[in-house]
Amino acid sequence: MTEPGAPLFPEPQRRHRIHRGLITDRQEHIFTWIAFIVVLLYVTAWIGALVEIHRLSQTPSFGEGPPGEQPPPPSENITAQLFGPEAPQAAYLTDALLGFLYPLRGASGEVRYVPALPGEEVVEKLPSGTNVAVGGETSPDFVAPDESGIYKFAIELGKARRAIDDLSIITLVPRSLKRGGRIGSYLLGNWPWETGGTPRSPNYAPPEGFIEVTPQNRDFAVSEHFRLGDFLTKDQPNVWPKYLLLSLKLVDKLELTIQELERMGLRVNHVTVMSGFRTPRYNHSGGNTAGRANLSRHMYGDASDIFVDNDRNGRMDDLNHDGRFDVRDAEVIGRAAERVERAHPELIGGVGVYTPCCGHGPFTHIDVRGFRARWQGTGNG
Repeated sequence: MTEPGAPLFPEPQRRHRIHRGLITDRQEHIFTWIAFIVVLLYVTAWIGALVEIHRLSQTPSFGEGPPGEQPPPPSENITAQLFGPEAPQAAYLTDALLGFLYPLRGASGEVRYVPALPGEEVVEKLPSGTNVAVGGETSPDFVAPDESGIYKFAIELGKARRAIDDLSIITLVPRSLKRGGRIGSYLLGNWPWETGGTPRSPNYAPPEGFIEVTPQNRDFAVSEHFRLGDFLTKDQPNVWPKYLLLSLKLVDKLELTIQELERMGLRVNHVTVMSGFRTPRYNHSGGNTAGRANLSRHMYGDASDIFVDNDRNGRMDDLNHDGRFDVRDAEVIGRAAERVERAHPELIGGVGVYTPCCGHGPFTHIDVRGFRARWQGTGNG
């Protein structure tokens, strides 16, 4: 029962709202004013933002204000984002626009270099509006730099630019620099008809230029499976730079042969080039010369003796799975090369298979001499 005079709904005893019982009334009062000031500052900033938005909405649109005061059109901002220095550039030069480079990669699609003499055209005519940046120069003419070496390049169209990572220009060292059968300290010898007379066919004309190979660039990939150093003549080990002839058609045919072997169900991870380019001097007098022709295609850089060596033990693998390592394995490669020639008659040439001999296992000779030739032999191709 409520006592006489007591309120019907008595007010609860007043407590501090923050940390009940831990701060005084004066401290709570100070806290309240601080909170009020913070809220006031927030509201002021919010009102200022609304005023700025209103002011911008009154700015003349592009083309209405005086020159120099109008904002850039949205298209300018987009262009700057797409083609500015930090923009991703490759996406705007598609593979379709770069179709003129496809033939340079060969029928295999795996060739990664284009040889040319200094100042020689690499591509005869570029698409309209296209420039090439190579060797520090940008030009509408796609020509090899004047200095010998291996050069990356980029294609430009308008403000778009795309670096070509899987193809390089190799500027050759002209044969005119050869003196006494040498370039520098490297002894090459002389090619038939180099000092006079008429070759029996253009395929036997002396070379016009050489690839300069150094310890630094010998591992340059000329294709998916091959490096420059794979094709070097096996002599003068301590003489650098060395000089090399290497036919684009040969590299293309080798890659197509590998592709054909894989279509035949064979795994090909590594191919050894037992003999690639041979200088005239080496072809006539270096090492074991048994079976070497005086006009060997090896001297012209368009022939190679190869074998599949996935386990890298230095000998032909058992390609026909008969448990032996003999000429029948070389014949498997020969059949693949034969199929390549039927599909690509522009790569026609010689295919020879060799039995084990003279400290090496079986191998297959492949070249692009320009006419069909087939043989089986013993010794060097």
